[in-house]
Amino acid sequence: MMGSINRVTIVGNLGQDPEVRTTNTGALVVSLSVATTDNWTDKQTGEKRQRTEWHRVVIFNQSKAKIARDYLKKGAQVYLEGQLQTRKWTTEDGQDRYSTEVTLQPYHGVLTLLGGGQGHNNPDNADSSQTNGMSNGLADGSTGNGTSMAHDDQIPY
Repeated sequence: MMGSINRVTIVGNLGQDPEVRTTNTGALVVSLSVATTDNWTDKQTGEKRQRTEWHRVVIFNQSKAKIARDYLKKGAQVYLEGQLQTRKWTTEDGQDRYSTEVTLQPYHGVLTLLGGGQGHNNPDNADSSQTNGMSNGLADGSTGNGTSMAHDDQIPY
């Protein structure tokens, strides 16, 4: 029997600053609103067309939540990998509501800060692995899934 895969990859721009919350246990939860845009030319009219989709992203992975909180701002371009998850809740008037989100769970997911222009802070004293786009790296250089990443000075060539 073959298993299944639930993996979403997004490259887009933040539509607003990250929304940061803290759970009762003190864990960070960061929500992002990420826009992806498709561009094409209408074959019949020759007119350039554009469509933007908005994606809700929720980060439960603590190291990535801290990076998002500290460095992401509205307009930042990000590369994300996570899982698609649908939540259900009931409104005060008894109506069921659903929300489908891309989630970065603890020890899973990828968050890479792309570019370097307006959109994310790049403080002089920040750790370079947090601002240069290294996505999987935790503070200790591990990826959170049992493997480690080589740093530039460890590569033999």
